[in-house]
This record gives sequence, structure tokens and C-alpha cells, in this order.
Amino acid sequence: MMNQESRHKTEEIPAQGDPGPVRILFMDDEELVRDAVQRLLEAHGYDVDMAVSGEEAIEKYRIASNDGNSFDIVIMDLTVSQGMGAKEAVGALLELDPAAKVIVTSGYSVDPVLTKYREYGFTGVLVKPFTSTELKESIADALAG
Repeated sequence: MMNQESRHKTEEIPAQGDPGPVRILFMDDEELVRDAVQRLLEAHGYDVDMAVSGEEAIEKYRIASNDGNSFDIVIMDLTVSQGMGAKEAVGALLELDPAAKVIVTSGYSVDPVLTKYREYGFTGVLVKPFTSTELKESIADALAG
């Protein structure tokens, strides 16, 4: 019979082959949004990197993949004021990695990309403003496939 103390010690041992924290690349051109989402994601234990545009996100994804440290999820704003938004960037990401999991986010809930996101290559959609719970659920859904 296992006593409570030894059971707790067993539960603290990490699982064999534990891949570590989920790596997320978040792209948005608004600094306040990036800062807030970064804090939320890190509070949930995710390993987070940020990008300002689709071009920067593609480059960071490419470098991480080449270094063997790929992102598990990419979350991208549909429209950015300067540079490439998610609609244009998702194709390049899927060219780099056909298995890339990309979530599109926007405050324009009537945009056809949000209603038909899979047709554009996205794994999921997140409408702004979103809650911490919605963010976490969206990531879990994307990871589950």
C-alpha cells in the first residue's frame, strides 16, 4: 500500500519524454495587445514569442523550425496596419510546415475569413476581445486537432 507521502513524490516526477511547455508564437501589431496576451499565455505556462507582422512571424517560425525548436501553435491577427496580416501569412507558414497549427484572431467578427477559417488554412479562430479562458480553450482545441 502506498502512503500519501510516497504517492506525492511519484506524481512530481515528470513523465518520460515530456516535450516541455507548449511553444506559441503570437502576432499582433498592437503593442498593448501583445503585452497583455504574452502575460496571459505565460501565466498559463506556455513558452511565448511575439511578432509584429506576418513577415516577422514567418521568419521566426522558419528559424525555430530550422533550429529544431518549432512552435506548436501560431496565433495571428487578421489585419495589421503595416505589413502582412494572417490571411496572407498563413499560406507561407503552411508552405514551411504543412502541419502548422495557426489560429486567426480579429475584432471584425463578420469577416469571411473568421466564418470560413478552415478554407483559408487556419486551425481555429478567436474573436477579439477574448478572455483568458477562451484563449486557453482555443489553444487546447488546436493542439487536439
